[in-house]
Amino acid sequence: MQNDFIDGSLALRHCPAKQEAADVVPVINALRNLPFKKVVWSLDYHPKNHCSFVDNVIHHAHEDSPVPPHHAKVGDVILLKGHSKMEQKLWPAHCVDGTWGAELHKDLIVGKDDIFIRKGTHSAVDSYSAFFDNAKMSATELHRTLQKEKVNDIFVCGLALDYCVGSTALHGAELGYRVWVISDASRGVCEKSIEGMERRLKEAGVTLIDSAGVKKLFEGASGGPKPC
Repeated sequence: MQNDFIDGSLALRHCPAKQEAADVVPVINALRNLPFKKVVWSLDYHPKNHCSFVDNVIHHAHEDSPVPPHHAKVGDVILLKGHSKMEQKLWPAHCVDGTWGAELHKDLIVGKDDIFIRKGTHSAVDSYSAFFDNAKMSATELHRTLQKEKVNDIFVCGLALDYCVGSTALHGAELGYRVWVISDASRGVCEKSIEGMERRLKEAGVTLIDSAGVKKLFEGASGGPKPC
């Protein structure tokens, strides 16, 4: 829920799906009334020379990349040097360490006990998930934190559903959590990739739910066990 995804260099309203990211701010704020054990904010926090930035492609593209670096543009997919020639989608520079674009939107309610997970901090590998980088070379503190808190259920929402939200949910399911993605508290980049991610989530056992459904879960009105 950082500025660059809402009003900055990678604002979702300018992406193919034309979705308005700011619409989810009041939905997320309202969710804070529910008795979650912990609230975690996942933050892209990129160095200026990050491999996902189109302006840095000349430094990170593999020689066998299907898109020549001097022809690359936002939205293209290149092969990265190292990491067994891992694919990388190119984005405009966004959420750079220490900038306004990396800050959370000013209208979000942020609690004093909230946890902040910074990801994408290494220049040579991207990190969509809040658990692991895209090459799974390193992990954040998130899994250890949730284990310490004895969390079994995680609810994921925000920006963007087809990338960071979905990737976090998939890794959460892989790690053994019961995972929910809150649809009306999330927005995405591209209709096709949103549909593809929703399909992958369902196949992985992740439940798509709206905020009203989450409230029913906590109230015990859904008939199932309360989240813990």
